[in-house]
Order: sequence, then structure tokens, then C-alpha cells
Amino acid sequence: MDTDARAARRGSPLLERSRESGGGWSRRRFVGAAAGAAAVVAVPSPAAPPTKGAPAAEERPTARPPRKDSRPRPFYLGTYTSVEGGGTGIGLASYDPDTGLITGAGTLTGVPDPSYLALHPDGRTLYAVDEREDGAVTAVRLADRRILGARSTGGAGPCHLSVHPGGRWLLSANYQSGSVAVHPIDASGGLGERTELVTHSTPPPGPGQQGPHAHQFITAPDGGHVLAVDLGTDTVYTYHLDQAKGTLAEASQARTRPGAGPRHLTFHPGGRYAYLANEVDDTVAVCGYDPATGRLTIGDPQPTGSSGGTNYPAQILVTANGSFAFLANRGHNSIARYAVEADGARLRLLGTVPVAGDFPRQIAFSPDGRLLFAANQRSGTVSVFHADSASGELRLAGEPFASPVAVCSLPL
Repeated sequence: MDTDARAARRGSPLLERSRESGGGWSRRRFVGAAAGAAAVVAVPSPAAPPTKGAPAAEERPTARPPRKDSRPRPFYLGTYTSVEGGGTGIGLASYDPDTGLITGAGTLTGVPDPSYLALHPDGRTLYAVDEREDGAVTAVRLADRRILGARSTGGAGPCHLSVHPGGRWLLSANYQSGSVAVHPIDASGGLGERTELVTHSTPPPGPGQQGPHAHQFITAPDGGHVLAVDLGTDTVYTYHLDQAKGTLAEASQARTRPGAGPRHLTFHPGGRYAYLANEVDDTVAVCGYDPATGRLTIGDPQPTGSSGGTNYPAQILVTANGSFAFLANRGHNSIARYAVEADGARLRLLGTVPVAGDFPRQIAFSPDGRLLFAANQRSGTVSVFHADSASGELRLAGEPFASPVAVCSLPL
């Protein structure tokens, strides 16, 4: 959700507080001094009416294993379309899985402010948030780049979405209104009417916050529980997802220390631990997780390698072998490297690597884990690193790729 309030928080929590207290909603996006620009060509996509009804009964194909050849692979980019210097839709590109070189291929127009992207497990459908005051989620069929329709999220400024591993439910987080939504996915990949909307009403907002701010909504490894990270209430909410009805029942709440501002959670492959990036107080935390109950236990805050300067951790990733974790640092403009020890129970900071860009908003692995992509919002670039899963080393793969207000990258 990058309204004037939230976008200001991207650069300074104090700016967010003052603008939110004014009660207004501005279309301006805070993207820093240089937004960057890519040489792209608009590629309109035909639109289809929104899909009606609940998901079809038949199962969709299961997720395909990652390809291990050297042919160019698809690459999609999220941006803001309503800011100066922003994009005009979802960026289209490809990348070389060996060298990491990204080649632009135009833009899929018709999706407003697609600031976060997710892929269906079967690889056929792309989903994007429409990060606006009247929030929505949009489905795009990748085979012909046809927009399958958009559905309201019931809230303002959706900033994150994910697909339940079963492929039948889309989960989204509304930042500005502090709520989470569930939509059914039918056999075509299209979205049905919303089946659930839950607003985080308790606990009260943390220090300096005017209300709840849901920032992420994901599925736990057990598949039955889904977790919502809320920056405004300093809380991670666990819900049980009814996989037949698409409804939510709260199972537990895990509270950070006041003012931590939790933003992003990722699980260790073992499923018993997770790692939480706290945006406001510039820390990370190891969390214990009980799959039987869905209860999350948040550990002590740990450093991000930012050396005490102005920094807002954005996203944390864990390698598939569970040996290393990487954290995007906005402000310090680095990627912190951690060794994961004690079967996931401990993080040990190894150091930081310059991101070769400004304000890394999001990071993502290629499907085979050999490359790490960093979307740098203020410089309008995507940096690519070779990632060594055996040593945890990161090595920059050439010059960053230019893309207008790059806030999300999705390598397939």
C-alpha cells in the first residue's frame, strides 16, 4: 500500500505518523530522489470479465519441479503506476539462469499499481495486488497474458498476497486498513468473490502507530494454518484456514516487543522455526513454531548488520537447504548474510553485502536457488547475485537491470 502515509514510512516512520494523523489519502508515492527508468514497451492484454462463484471441484495440476536447463526463464516485475517515474503495469522480462542477465520484454498493461506478485503452484496464473485506496487483486493467465479479472480485497492498500499451496485460495493483506482477505481460485486460475475479511482490532496499535497495518499473509508449512504479520499492532496472527469454505478462525497471537514493527516472516524448511524482519526497530528475530496449534513464539531481537544507521529491514529469505538466510536492508542498502544453526533455532550474522542499488524493497530466489534478485525501489533497478548454497556467499552478477520503481521481482 504506498499511500502518502505508508510510502512516507518507507523512508521515515515519523513522516508516516504525521501524514496519517492528518486523515487524508494522497496518491503520491515516496520513492526517493531517483526512480530510475527502463526501456520497455507497453504490451496491452485483453481483459476478461471477473470470474464468478466458488472454486471448481476438480483439482488443478500440482506444482511443477524447477527446470534445470540454461534456456532463458520468465521474469516479472512489480511497480507503482500512479507515481512520477513509475511503471505502466507488470514488467515483462527474461533472465539467463547461468549468468543472471535480465533482458526486458515490455510491459503488461491494465493492472494498476501491481506492487506485489505471486504465482499459482501450477505455474499457469500470476496474481498481483492493486495497491490503491480501493484495493483489489488481479489474476493474469500467463499462456496468453490475458487478464482474468480483478476482485476487491475489501480494504485499502493491499501490499502482499500469496497462494495457499493447495492452489484453491488466494491470501492478501490490506496495509492501510489492517485487514486480511481470502479469495477462491477456480480451475481457470480466475478469482471468485471474497470468502473472508478479518480486520485486526486487538491488540491496540503499537507506539507511534495510528492503527493496524497488515503487511504479509502466508501459509505455514503444515498447510492448515495461515499467518498474518501486522506492523501496526506489533503482532503476528495465526488463523486456521477452512480449506473447504475459505474462512478464518483465529488460533493465536504472537506479540513482538512494542515498537518493533514486524514486516515479513519466512519459515525454515524444517517447519519448526521462522524468522521475522522487524521494520521499525531494525531487528530480526528467530521464532519457534508449533505445527499442531499454529502458535508462534517470538525470540529476542538480533542485529541486521546496519551498524546503527537509519535502516528498515524489508524481507528475509532462507535457502532451500536451510543453512543460510538473507535479509534486505533498506537504508543501509545491503543484504545481510546469516548462518542458520541448531536445526533452525539460531541465526548467526556473517556480515553484509552491498546491494548495488538504493532501497532494496524485496528479494527473491530463482527456483533453483542459484540466483538472488533484489528489487531496489529508489534507484529503479534489480540487482542479481549468484548465491552459493554451500557457503552462503553472494556475488554480484553484472550491472543491475533498470526498471521503473522496482518494488517486486518474480523469477520463474
